[in-house]
Amino acid sequence: MSGSTLRAGLEPAAPADSTAGIEDGTADGAEDGTDTAPADWTGDDDWTDEALALLRAMRAPHRRSRAKSAGFAIYCTLLILVIWGGVPSLGLFLQASMGADYTGHGGDLLAAMPAAITAIGLATVLLVVRDGLWRGPVVPPRATADWLLTHPVRPRPVLRPWFWLSCALAVFPGLVAAVGGMVVLGLTVRVGLPAALGWCLAGGLCLPLLATCAGLLVERSDRAAQWVRRLTPYVTVLILALAAQSALAVAGHPVRWLERAELWSGPWGWAGIAALAPTRAAVPGGWAAAALLVLPTLAALLLADRAAATVPLARLRERARTAAGVLAALRTVELRSARLAVNSAAGGDRQRRVRLPAPKRVWLVVPWRDTLALLRSPARLGRAVVLAVPALLGAVLAHGARGGLSWLATAVALVFGYLAVAQLLEPARIETDDVRRASWSPFPFASLMLRHAIVPTLAGVLLGLGCTAAMLAAGGGAAAWLAPAVAPALVAAGLVNACRGAMRKDLMFSPAQGTGGGAGPLLFGAWYAAGPAVAVIVLTPMFSTALRSGAAVPVGKAALMAVVVAVLLLRWAQARAVKLSRSRPGEGG
Repeated sequence: MSGSTLRAGLEPAAPADSTAGIEDGTADGAEDGTDTAPADWTGDDDWTDEALALLRAMRAPHRRSRAKSAGFAIYCTLLILVIWGGVPSLGLFLQASMGADYTGHGGDLLAAMPAAITAIGLATVLLVVRDGLWRGPVVPPRATADWLLTHPVRPRPVLRPWFWLSCALAVFPGLVAAVGGMVVLGLTVRVGLPAALGWCLAGGLCLPLLATCAGLLVERSDRAAQWVRRLTPYVTVLILALAAQSALAVAGHPVRWLERAELWSGPWGWAGIAALAPTRAAVPGGWAAAALLVLPTLAALLLADRAAATVPLARLRERARTAAGVLAALRTVELRSARLAVNSAAGGDRQRRVRLPAPKRVWLVVPWRDTLALLRSPARLGRAVVLAVPALLGAVLAHGARGGLSWLATAVALVFGYLAVAQLLEPARIETDDVRRASWSPFPFASLMLRHAIVPTLAGVLLGLGCTAAMLAAGGGAAAWLAPAVAPALVAAGLVNACRGAMRKDLMFSPAQGTGGGAGPLLFGAWYAAGPAVAVIVLTPMFSTALRSGAAVPVGKAALMAVVVAVLLLRWAQARAVKLSRSRPGEGG
């Protein structure tokens, strides 16, 4: 059959949204997703083999180009793994063969593994199934979803490769983690490397594949997607609790019966049983756990292979467009646009109907609107609380550390504290996305931005007081009061970032920087995260000293420094807001 004849066969109008084509005779509706009558296609209308052969021939140059790019990416990835992982690991094994002893950390590692591996497994499953809310394992390119699948072709040969590509991409991090586990167990517990690798591969390969199959279920089923949205906050809290339990186990307070229950609670725990099997802390039933990982994984892959062709075409189109939009936003470093696109497609930040009495004073209008916005988006408040937990843990670690480790832990605590209060600044970011939205305000734009800091500051202080109460209950001293003291400075840092304006891509790509890019990425990063970078760099030394000493005088000095930094950052945010409003005359109020 000639190419022109084949094109003629592909061009006549067919049902607008066939999803299963000839295999099951169903059809979806048009762009809006409405259902239409099943398509009456027969075997004579099957153009699958001819269409795919023609597309392979036409796409051959593009496919070769993409293969070169993929090969280069794989080469760079392997080179990084070898340089930063393989060579240091080999050096450690050589030192161990010459008498170096790394088994001193083996006890702590074995104590941490049950809860830690369970937390990592749960986090892996959660991330993959959350990916199924907006993208999913079966996401062909837009050309395939918008054009090829609307013609009389069987969807199975078209969609199956994309599912298996997602499986391969999911397995790669698990393979890397298994090799890393082999190295760590070999050095610290003196386990044989083949045994350690084999047992670690059981969880490292099976758990990502099971999660990918679950992601396909979420992609196909609205009910499964609804359950994922409902359970995400509880699973996130459970992951944080498991991380805290792991830290307590390292500190000498393990809860054996709870660890045993967690390890047998599901695939996320079975991976931990398999990883512990070759060690002296092995849990009875290692082979059973490995079988429970392998057999359900094989069954799930067989079922998912059949189900990959049954994803509705309207949904494939929507996911393909969302994925293309997110990728375009990431390529242009529009991180906020990418996050908003993902949240919109995944159904995140659901709005609740909440009413508050309207204020009678003008100066209360902005706080009233911001309070309503936060109450109607409880997910933001939840994320702020969740992100405050690692900030608290970082502060606790800084209290007991010395030197550079204390500085690092303090910086990490400040970064997570900033991320927590940044969740509360969404009303300010919405105003700065397009300053014309501030036309409702009776205040100048710069004054409006400062007023947007009132509610986040109060909420951040309340959140800090909660952290203070937790630390005081655990026996913390005066350093516990640093949590509410730093909240205004972190809110001011977030306001500086909110007022940064349009993306300065000229900082990253400029002819003056030459072909290598020069310091462009560093300059762009400094501009992009200017507010929190300044706050963290300035506050880390004094806060580290205050956390280590716990005395009232260093704590007071650190709190005073936080107030000064907050004032300076608010002035900076005000100057940025004035510049932003002047860049668009008549829009800033």
